Amino acid sequence: MAASQRDISVSEFFAKNRHLLGFDNPRRALLTTVKEAVDNALDACEEAGILPEIWVHIENTTNGRYKVGIQDNGPGILKKQIPLIFGKLLYGSKFHRLRMSRGQQGIGISAAGMYGLLTTGKPVKIMSKVSVRKPAHYYEIQIDTKRNRPEIINGRGDGVDIPPGQAGLKTIDKHGIEWIESDHGTRVTIELEAKYHRGRGSVDEYLEQTAIANPHVTIHYLDPDGNERTYTAVAEVLPAEPREIKPHPYGIELGRLVGMLKDTKAPTISQFLTSSFSKVSPAVARQICEKAGVSTRASVRKTGRHEADLIYQAIQETKIRPPSTDCISPIGEELILKGLHQVVPGEFYAAATRPPSVYRGNPFLIEVGLAYGGGSTAHRVTRDELVELLSESDARTLRQFLATTFDGLGTEAADRILQDAKAKTRVSPGKLKSKEIDRLHEAMRSVNLHDGQTMNILRYANRVPLQFQAGGCAITQTIMSTNWRSYGLGQSRGSLPRGPVTVMVHMASVWVPFTSESKEAVASYPEIQKELRLGLQAVGRKLGMYLRRRKRVKHEGERRNMFLRYLGEVAKAVSQINQTDPKALHDQLLLVAKKKTADADVKLDDRGRPVDEEQLDLGSNVLIVDPAERIADKLNGNGAGDEENEE
Repeated sequence: MAASQRDISVSEFFAKNRHLLGFDNPRRALLTTVKEAVDNALDACEEAGILPEIWVHIENTTNGRYKVGIQDNGPGILKKQIPLIFGKLLYGSKFHRLRMSRGQQGIGISAAGMYGLLTTGKPVKIMSKVSVRKPAHYYEIQIDTKRNRPEIINGRGDGVDIPPGQAGLKTIDKHGIEWIESDHGTRVTIELEAKYHRGRGSVDEYLEQTAIANPHVTIHYLDPDGNERTYTAVAEVLPAEPREIKPHPYGIELGRLVGMLKDTKAPTISQFLTSSFSKVSPAVARQICEKAGVSTRASVRKTGRHEADLIYQAIQETKIRPPSTDCISPIGEELILKGLHQVVPGEFYAAATRPPSVYRGNPFLIEVGLAYGGGSTAHRVTRDELVELLSESDARTLRQFLATTFDGLGTEAADRILQDAKAKTRVSPGKLKSKEIDRLHEAMRSVNLHDGQTMNILRYANRVPLQFQAGGCAITQTIMSTNWRSYGLGQSRGSLPRGPVTVMVHMASVWVPFTSESKEAVASYPEIQKELRLGLQAVGRKLGMYLRRRKRVKHEGERRNMFLRYLGEVAKAVSQINQTDPKALHDQLLLVAKKKTADADVKLDDRGRPVDEEQLDLGSNVLIVDPAERIADKLNGNGAGDEENEE
């Protein structure tokens, strides 16, 4: 038994447990690969102060295999770092620093390359260029899972250097390297076993949601069907660069404190506390030492576990200021409105950014955006797209296909569509005949879906969309526990509210508490749930004010129509009794009717304020779009993407 014991490499562990990283099925593997590469590209560009421009190319090579290529215009990667970044798990620069970033663990992109090697046997290909005048570097790398180290298989184990200028272009053609000409940047190409589909949980949806939370990014997307789509940046300024901070005393455990005492170079306890933690001044360090019964000049080397325990208890009893919040970079209310308006159709938009808060010593911030009035995606799908979605779906029944493919549709609206289409609920989506597809498509366009439409939730952590494990996420749980009925939406107990509403929730933090290594759900800390609830209530109140005003305008308009229907008969009858002019009497009654129903004429500007009076003020973080103007934008080609233009 002793002879059979051996070390387990982290690469070997995740190769056998790849579901922990988001590679549990071919459909999700494709999305995870694109997501990890795009996240790394955005981080690199922003840290270098470059407005990101990203090219995403997905190509179907053979049956069940796809080639994914992602290129950015970032600063590039140094030659010696390329093999380690793409060929070694748990290698990176973001794990040991406390500042907001998309990546955290140094696993994602190297794990995607490992998955590609396991399923296709082909290495990951990397091309990186740091300057116009310096040579670029091209590597073909595969990971040694038993030793967790990279193996370079081209250029006799040293890669290929590509000289600048025309000579470099010839080298690129010679080796068949895929590269979009740029002064600097990185391109990674991975071939893997995958499955491409549209709709929810797809690459298309991920890139669309990324454009919402990152309005400063331009994304060029070429899907396997040859369709090109570009998400143009609506902001020309990079977000504020977050600064790295030291750990806060409230966020450490006793074991970590003991380890820090062993590793520090500070000679005394007081200097250790002030140099190792944020917001610990010499005065605060003195208070901690006094409560612990330890001298401020006590030697760190002579401090044992008992003294460390006393210091840890004293830290919990000492009042210490919260950590600095310049380590996180929020999107901002104005850019949230721009991002939602660009991608999500609607007539009312609101945004709210909460003040920074702290959990376990880690600063975090919650932002919420809301769009009201956008129809279900089922209304906008074309027949060709519907046929493609039906053929790609792995849903067992047609009812399940409708409920899970289209945002906010829900089972109730799916049943109404099936009833109108006279289709069977348990029939397989791939077995529908042409006439049945025609009836289904017509029903999707004609059935009123707004009544049973459920809220569409867009979850983000550090500007990254979260598309899976929604039920186990603190964001979804807090939305479901919020009382949306007081804001004008229908809601059953313990379920999502109903209505044409899209809610975007963004959590920015130096360390997001994900529930698993795949980074798809936020853990339910009480401090986080409190801030989520307050942010949702902030936009909910604005939505309630808007809906109540709109309802009152509609009600007054109906009253006016009722008056106008009988004014002619009343004026004629009264004039016969009083012998007065019927036309003059009709005009006077018309003025009275308009005066009594004046609310029907109220027009709101794009900030929710009446044009002629100041009765309703929804604040500065609200955008209201005239439905007629929205339709005109679509007809003129100014909508938010191809789907809106098709509508």
